[in-house]
Amino acid sequence: MSKRHILALYNDFDEAELAVQELRTAQIKGFNVDDDLTVKSPIEHPEVERMIGYKPIRVQWFTLIGALTGGILAFSLIAGSQANFYSQMKGGKPIVPIPPDMVLTYEMFILGGVYITVLGFLICAGLPARRSPLYSAKVSEDQIGILVRSDESAAPALKDIFTRHKALEIQEEAGK
Repeated sequence: MSKRHILALYNDFDEAELAVQELRTAQIKGFNVDDDLTVKSPIEHPEVERMIGYKPIRVQWFTLIGALTGGILAFSLIAGSQANFYSQMKGGKPIVPIPPDMVLTYEMFILGGVYITVLGFLICAGLPARRSPLYSAKVSEDQIGILVRSDESAAPALKDIFTRHKALEIQEEAGK
């Protein structure tokens, strides 16, 4: 089915919050509030997290995986290169000396964690992404925007909710 994007602009944050609450409670076929709702604001509102709901943060998993992968890869490469020279005379030293290897392993823990964290941030933030189908410069200045994506059949019900909550402007664009 064809998707339609609707952007409603509000001056008052409380009205926008009421509209989002009604969107959450309304059972509109063709509209999923968790996936299809985006709230845009020119300034930070602490209430937005409460209003939208909890979104899981997955960047720390990228950090953990990057650090472990970097450390394991570094230790295996260092130990492997040292073990290749086992036929050389070591003078009583171990083939793979652990304490000196831990310094480089520690550095690669950090390097792997940092690189994969940056990559994870970009992935979790959805970057690079295509620009939103509807954009209003007023959202960057002083208004709050609620962008929804829904099926064609749900568009009238969504516009009705926005109208009841005194939206200043309602823009819509048919999707592909």
